[in-house]
Amino acid sequence: MSRNAQTIVQRLISFFCGMAVNLRILRGGRRVWSGSYDRSKRMPAKVAIIAALPREIAALVQGTAADAGLLKRGVHLYRLEGDRLEGAVVAAAGMGAERAAIAVEAALATGDVGMLISTGLAGGCVAGAAAGSVMEVHVVVDAKTGERYTSAAQRTDPGRSVTLATTQTIASVREKARLAASYGAMLVDMEAATVARLARAKDLPFRAIKGVSDSFDFELSSLAKFAGKRGSFRTGAFALHTALRPWEWPKAIELGRGSSRALAALDQSLKLTLSER
Repeated sequence: MSRNAQTIVQRLISFFCGMAVNLRILRGGRRVWSGSYDRSKRMPAKVAIIAALPREIAALVQGTAADAGLLKRGVHLYRLEGDRLEGAVVAAAGMGAERAAIAVEAALATGDVGMLISTGLAGGCVAGAAAGSVMEVHVVVDAKTGERYTSAAQRTDPGRSVTLATTQTIASVREKARLAASYGAMLVDMEAATVARLARAKDLPFRAIKGVSDSFDFELSSLAKFAGKRGSFRTGAFALHTALRPWEWPKAIELGRGSSRALAALDQSLKLTLSER
């Protein structure tokens, strides 16, 4: 193997091992935030933030211990504490509709939830959804049923309209184009419609704030092969698979960079959202 190839493989392994490190740090101690905070002004109802993978909320919950009992079921649930973030609950239980419903159920079980926010990574369906950016969604469409859900952002910002389509599998370039043509979708994910449906059933306001991991013309077909148990993603297996296939390195690196930028921006957006309650 050439020196250049070795360097690329090392970068791939480093990036994907970094994902695993992000997951391990979630088991740390309690979060401490600086600054003053008047508890008497805190909203009584909690905001529940629902993601698919723990990596998507790793920065937000860093230093906060997950609920040990729920970890046995593959549910990562955190109760945030500290300056202006106290009262929020964050849950990730895996990819797909079934696991999203489990995450919502766990969050609601903590009691006094006043809003559901679907978050995490999404794919771009149009050129305007750039990898590495963050977008708040106004309309969510379930691509399986055609049902539409309006977010709280649509009512507060009627002049804009960002539509996200939820599918059952990772979308190919062809599927992204179909979703854009059929529903006017700018983004695609696998969980938001489930969170929106459950919010409607519970008569709770709903928002969706997504980081864009890949552009409308991006596709890495091998990704779908690495869905694990309970909606997890087998990061180590994917890294090894990619390292042995040099022709996939450019795409994997592109996805890694886009995802990292999107998650950093998403973390800032979520913290701002919570602080503005």
